[in-house]
Amino acid sequence: MILLANLMSALGAILNAILSFFSFIVLASCVVSWVNADPYNVIVRTINSITEPIYFQVRRRIRTRFGGLDLTPIVVILAIMFLQNFVAQSLTDYANGIRIQALRGAGTL
Repeated sequence: MILLANLMSALGAILNAILSFFSFIVLASCVVSWVNADPYNVIVRTINSITEPIYFQVRRRIRTRFGGLDLTPIVVILAIMFLQNFVAQSLTDYANGIRIQALRGAGTL
């Protein structure tokens, strides 16, 4: 049981780290769009190639352009926050519950 708890805890931590990294990429894409960076720059192209498929899916499902303002990055950041607070935290809490249950069963708690 402890191994399952450690696996769930590790999965929650990895998912949280990946989502945090992706949120920084989304913020970087916002900054790149504001400063009108060179579109042929390798870093700009990498950021765009990572974020544009996600932006495309959001734009296809939700109207996010209002009067020339694109709110797609905000929707993506909110989705990331939801996933971090619901999925990643649920995995961690589930792992902690398994640990407590295993320790009670072993008589150490």
